Parts: sequence; structure tokens; C-alpha cells
Amino acid sequence: MQSPEGIWQPLYAELDGEEAPKMMLDKMELELTGGEYAVRFGGVTADQGTYTIEPAGLTLHGVTGPNAGRAIPAIFKFAGGALSICYGLSGVRPEKFSTGKDQQIYLVNYHRKDLPANA
Repeated sequence: MQSPEGIWQPLYAELDGEEAPKMMLDKMELELTGGEYAVRFGGVTADQGTYTIEPAGLTLHGVTGPNAGRAIPAIFKFAGGALSICYGLSGVRPEKFSTGKDQQIYLVNYHRKDLPANA
């Protein structure tokens, strides 16, 4: 299985069927390194914690920021060098890579910006 470790820049995101503003995505990055994650906006860490990879996908465990104390199950896949992660914000792992009204599902397509420093 290909590793999701690295620094990822979102290209496209949607929450409950609504597309996220490109201006916001341009300032955001996700770093997955050594079982830890960090979400940054304009270089400032806004959310961080740990993650685990399971057969069904991955789960983020928030430590600081808006997701502190939460477990967010997700599914992920690679396609042509891109990484898609579909997060179940309600605490239920999504079954497919799509969102809809009032589902509390966040879908993000990323491209790799960089590898982790220890790779």
C-alpha cells in the first residue's frame, strides 16, 4: 500500500456537497508524518494530532485545535500521484468518495507538495 506520508496541498474540497473556496485551499496544507498530522493555514498550525491507518482507511485523533478530543474516521485512495481523503466528521467512516447535503462528510483531493523531512 502506498504511504500517505508527506506534505499535501489541497486542489479541491467539498463539505456536504458544497465546494470550498479556492482561496482557502491555496493557503492550506496537510502534513502526515510518523503517525502525526498537522493542518496549516498560511504556515500557521491550526489543527494537529495523531493518525492511525487501518484496513478500512485512516482515523485522525485530534490533540489541539478545533478537533481536539475527536476521532475522525476517513477513507483514502491514490490516483495518478494525487491523494483523496474523505472524512466522516460525524464520527462515522464514509463508504464512498462523495458528499451530500447534511451528511457531515468532507472530501479533499490533494497533490503532494513535499515528502516528510525524515523520508
